[in-house]
This record gives sequence, C-alpha cells and structure tokens, in this order.
Amino acid sequence: MSSTAAPAAAGPNTAPAGRKKHRNLAQGVVEDINDRIRQSLLKPGDKLPTESAIMEQYGVSRTVVREAISHLQASGAVQTRHGIGTFVLERPAGALGIDTDSIVTVRDVLAILELRISMETEAAWLAASRRSDEQAAELGEALADMGRALASGTTSVEADVRFHRLVAEATGNRYFVEMLGQLGNTLIPRARLNTPGLEPERPGDYLERVNREHEDIYNAILRKDPEAARAAMRTHLSNSRERLRQTQQRLEASLG
Repeated sequence: MSSTAAPAAAGPNTAPAGRKKHRNLAQGVVEDINDRIRQSLLKPGDKLPTESAIMEQYGVSRTVVREAISHLQASGAVQTRHGIGTFVLERPAGALGIDTDSIVTVRDVLAILELRISMETEAAWLAASRRSDEQAAELGEALADMGRALASGTTSVEADVRFHRLVAEATGNRYFVEMLGQLGNTLIPRARLNTPGLEPERPGDYLERVNREHEDIYNAILRKDPEAARAAMRTHLSNSRERLRQTQQRLEASLG
C-alpha cells in the first residue's frame, strides 16, 4: 500500500518522505472526521469505527489511522478508552465564539477575512521564523497541488485550505492551528459562497492570480524572511477582501 513507510534500509531520504506521506494522509482523515463532527454526522458520545474499519474506509495504513487518532485526541475532539474504543467528545461551548454555520453571506465572509488578516499575517511572520525544512517542503507540495488543480481545471479548495493550515502549523503555536481548524473550509471564500460571478475575472485568471499570491507567501517562508512573509500574506488576504467587496457591491447594485 502506498501509505506504508519505506523500510529503514531504503536509505536516509526515504524515511522522512514516508513520514511526510503519513502526515498528509493522516491530515486528510483528521479533516474528514472533524467535518463529520461539525456537521453532526458524528455526535458527542458516538464511537468511532474500529482501526480496521477506518483503514478500509480511507484506504490507508494502520500507522496513518493511529496518527490521525492521535491528532484528534490532542485537539480534544475524541477520547480513547482502552479496550472499549474511541469516542467523540463534547466541544467546549462556543470554543472560539465562532459559529461557522452562520457564515453564509458575502458580508459574513468579509468579516472573517478581517479576522484572518489580523491573525494570519502574524502567523506567516512566525512561520518564516520557525519553520522546519520538512514544513517548507509540505508547503511546497500544497502549492504544487494548487498548480496542478489550476492546470486541470479542477477545484483547489482542499490544497488551499491545507496551505494555510500548514502555515499555521509552522508557527509552532497550536492556537493558530486550532483557530484555523475551527474555521474549516470557511477559510476559502469560494468554498463558502455559492454565488455566480464571485470572481470579477475569468475563473482561470482569478485562480492564477491567487496561486501567484500563495507563491509569494511560500517563497518568503522558504527563504526565512519574516517581514516579506507577513507582507505577502497581508497582500493575499487584502486582495481577497477587495475582490469580495467588489462582489458585494455588484450584488447590491443588481438588487437595487
């Protein structure tokens, strides 16, 4: 199976690659289970499927499943009772005061972008100061996935969300990760708003521009330039806010 780590005898470079692949696969399992919890498909007190069932459902190895469960435990989403199983925990009431189900309008997403500008610009600064080589490589992979999605004409929302979460992880501060984790796919306006004409440009041009903005963030973090990373993140999120503001003006004009 492709998710199985390479044997140690395969050479010094294969073990980190194996761990990286495990981490990416585990993150996918974590995100899906968290999404199911947010959508109340899994409720507090519900028991997760067995390791074997999760392996079969997601097509991953036991190592990946255990890493995913470990992440879920660390975030307080689940609790494992040895010999019994793993159970969904009750989330603290209004954990961060954000009800993502209420983020439904352009105005709502604009407000979230204002929050993100204040938070993620500093996250980018910290990421450029603290990131490891492995974290930089993972950011590069997410960026490459966005480029491949653009080239194939498919959605890049998942890779976009992953990119921003990886920046948060590179800060070494779990609260950045938890905040972005609670926002989920509301991080990406086009994933939240099913609005015709959301982008003032052709979709391909719009996504190409967004990808270039992500490249600027990545390059600054790669060369460990905190000020440039902060500026690139601010530019990216401010541009997103401006594009949405223009969308809101067009919608209001059409209704008027």
